[in-house]
Amino acid sequence: MTSSWTEQLAEIQIEGRDIFLRFAQESDLDDYFTFLQDPESNRLTGSQREFTRDEIAAWIRKISVINSDRVDFVILLKKTNELLGEVVLNEIDSINRSASIRIAIQGNQHRGKGYGTEAMIQMLRVSFNVLKLHRVYLEVYTFNPRAIHVYEKIGFKREGLQRDALYMNGEFHDMITMAILEDEFRSLHKTLR
Repeated sequence: MTSSWTEQLAEIQIEGRDIFLRFAQESDLDDYFTFLQDPESNRLTGSQREFTRDEIAAWIRKISVINSDRVDFVILLKKTNELLGEVVLNEIDSINRSASIRIAIQGNQHRGKGYGTEAMIQMLRVSFNVLKLHRVYLEVYTFNPRAIHVYEKIGFKREGLQRDALYMNGEFHDMITMAILEDEFRSLHKTLR
């Protein structure tokens, strides 16, 4: 599976109505650094660690190429090329044809405009059509109802609850596990085959 999908992925343009996805580039360092400093993005994703510029530069070098177990894309606004966030498939399991997905959009000015929904749908299209996955799953904290609503709108189904999975700001928070199967995605998003 790896060689065929990595070659295909390197050649396709991943473009939505308002956004496009691409691999990170070294020239993204300043924007990526700013993105990782966004307190609301960090809260919503449960990130509690600060990263140095050197750590981020090393990370960009790692994710700017195709890896067999993950696909990391930055999300850019088509009109301006502004970096909006990232969408990532990781824990790619080619035997069981599954992977985990995560997304983060920086800045309140970019949230609630459909960019995250568009990026998720495009990444799911890649997951099912290029990588030939069967199941894509995610984890979302219960204090993020906007994301839960978006994931359900896209077609994700709740599969379980991990109680007290995150300790942040002196409180424990539950995490919901959700997943979408390839046939569920295809039936909801027929035009994206």
